[in-house]
Formats: sequence, structure tokens, C-alpha cells
Amino acid sequence: MAFAAIALMTAGCVTTVSDTKVAGNPMGRDAVAGRYQRSVDEVYRAAIQVINNDGTLLTEYIPHDTTNTVRAFMGRVNQNKVWMRVEAVDPQITQISVEARTKWGNQDLDMAHELEKEVALQLAR
Repeated sequence: MAFAAIALMTAGCVTTVSDTKVAGNPMGRDAVAGRYQRSVDEVYRAAIQVINNDGTLLTEYIPHDTTNTVRAFMGRVNQNKVWMRVEAVDPQITQISVEARTKWGNQDLDMAHELEKEVALQLAR
């Protein structure tokens, strides 16, 4: 009974970097961002390559109320859910935001940071 009460108190609704909502622990940081002097297409292709190398791409989309200079996707890496959002900051700078959560809805900042680094390495190739 105590476990169920704790689970209900810690569960919540979390907005992901791709503007979707998922059940999870809303406390703490779960996303990292990086900026690159590359086009949206280049950064997005690198991010897709990373998710395909490390896990499985589940869905791609353009978030609501945005232009096609914003792209996002969701995937799985080691049973964790991962969201990535790629958007133009200005004509020469693109930002990628990476969010990772465990299968229980808790933050996995280490995985988010690792995937963001892998995107940077993919862009350097």
C-alpha cells in the first residue's frame, strides 16, 4: 500500500522536448542541448544516424505550431525512451535538444548527454 502511494505521488505528466506529453517523474533535469553551425537537415540526419546506431527510431514528426525548420523524433535506446528536437536558432545555427527517460519514467541525463555528444561526433565526420 505504501509503495502504491509513493508511486502515485511521484508520477506526473511531463512535456518532452518535442512538445509531447508522457507519464513520468517531473522532478529534475532530463534534457541537454547543443548548438552547431550546421543546417537543420545536417543536424537532423546526424541525429537519425545516432538513434539508428544505438537503438530504434519509433516516430518522426514536425511539432504542432512550428514550421518545417523544427523537426523531432522519438526512439528507444536500451529500453529507455529518447526524444530529440532539431530547430534553427538563426540561419546559421541549429540547436538539438535531447531528452531521455527510463522505462519507469525517471530522468536519464547521462544517456541524453551521451547521445548529444554522439550527434556532435557524427557531424564531425
